[in-house]
Amino acid sequence: MTTRWPASDSPQHRHLQRWLRSPKGLFTGILLLLTIPAATVSGWALVLPNLTIAIVVAALLDLPLLRWRDGSWSLPDGAMLTGWLVGLILSPHVPMATAAATAAFGIVAKHLLRVKRANVLNPAAAALVASYLLLDTGQSWWGALPDLPPAALALVAATGAFMASRLHKLPLVLTMLGVHFLLATLSAFMGDPARVAELFRTPDVHMALFFAGFMATDPPTSPPRAGDQVRYGAIAAAVSFGLYLWIGAVYFLPGGLLAANLWEGWRKWQRTSRQRPPVPPRVEARLTAAPR
Repeated sequence: MTTRWPASDSPQHRHLQRWLRSPKGLFTGILLLLTIPAATVSGWALVLPNLTIAIVVAALLDLPLLRWRDGSWSLPDGAMLTGWLVGLILSPHVPMATAAATAAFGIVAKHLLRVKRANVLNPAAAALVASYLLLDTGQSWWGALPDLPPAALALVAATGAFMASRLHKLPLVLTMLGVHFLLATLSAFMGDPARVAELFRTPDVHMALFFAGFMATDPPTSPPRAGDQVRYGAIAAAVSFGLYLWIGAVYFLPGGLLAANLWEGWRKWQRTSRQRPPVPPRVEARLTAAPR
């Protein structure tokens, strides 16, 4: 008995091909490309449980919410990517319940604050900030390959640049990284270099490249126009640098991104308000004269 594969011109095959070429399909492939060497070095037995539970919880929570919102069942691939990012960033030593709760925070943030059909907050960034504030979680960013030889940094940079190019978000990424390292350099010359030295070392350089290429470029929460992307990237970098310098918070990169998310969400809300049609005046029937 032979197994018959779907024909190359079948609807299922065409749908799979379209998904693989889509931003979500490409991002899935890139995350897999980074996860395999990162997990091999860190240890599959250590990282796989939290990574799996984060993806599963995010998908199961998002599935009925998408059904309620859209009126039909659909694959929660965006939520799975959110859980995947959370799993790659959280310390693998946190309890599985903490990883699950962190992924859930991201899905709640995704559906809680929206303008029209688009979410305002980056789900992964919101999850990481909320998890730190509520659960005091650690972040190791092991998925950014900090434990691999220095050459691995080129893989993070190349895949991040590829993803940004496909999403037409290179101005955003270049601005964010440029402002980030410019502020760190100016701070080193004008103040105490030891306070910002970590930003130029492993794992912080890996964190910055991974964050700019794969989180800041999230299409629903980042602007499409180049000029707006420059302002968006500058806001995210400036706020995150301020959080790092004055608070020393481990969530300084996601925190800066959430500030840029709120700016972009405010712009969307204003644009939506201006596009609303004027309310027609109420017509009141009045008797002008009594019957004679």
